[in-house]
Amino acid sequence: MARGKIQIKRIENQTNRQVTYSKRRNGLFKKAHELTVLCDAKVSILMLSSTKKIHEYISPATTTKQIVDQYQKALGVDLWNSHYEKMQEQLKHLKEVNRNLRREIRQRLGESLNELSFDELRNLTDEIDESLKAIREKKMKVISTQIDTHKKKLRNAEQIHRDFLLELDARQEDPHYGLVDNGADYNSFGFPNVGPHILALRLQPNHPNLHSGGGSDLTTFALLE
Repeated sequence: MARGKIQIKRIENQTNRQVTYSKRRNGLFKKAHELTVLCDAKVSILMLSSTKKIHEYISPATTTKQIVDQYQKALGVDLWNSHYEKMQEQLKHLKEVNRNLRREIRQRLGESLNELSFDELRNLTDEIDESLKAIREKKMKVISTQIDTHKKKLRNAEQIHRDFLLELDARQEDPHYGLVDNGADYNSFGFPNVGPHILALRLQPNHPNLHSGGGSDLTTFALLE
């Protein structure tokens, strides 16, 4: 079954366009390789896709430069020389831009002012004033931000201080503050009929029982009513 002809125009769908490019590129490289082997020809193909990717085919045992050199020799042109001249013109332009920028920097530092006219000096003064204004505005904005940050930290510290004072006042007003009565039977500790007590285990570092394997002192304190 014969394949129908397709209309040669730009493929709008990006995915289909990339697939078609990849297939036809491989087919073109295959044909170039067959031409190189069958006819002993030197072939160089350089391709740049829509995604800015470079693909190249070059005949074995040769380089693109060699083919370009033979192309120039056959046509009597010098592609490298014209390219070199364009690069030289671009380099000259960049050097001029660099000199102008350096001169402007020196002038803003108060140097190389003798060659300036009165109008140029006035314009330079206006530009420096505008620059100073922008710098001062930026400086004030940074200072304002730092002040707000310090104020926020101070408010947090003051809140912590107030909470601490409230807790301290609560402890002074209520002697039982922080003690939890879980309804335990204090008599079970062997202290009947003595009322509620707090048991405290007091360890004495120099007590002889600590070294001889003995017990520790057990002290009781009466709870405040």
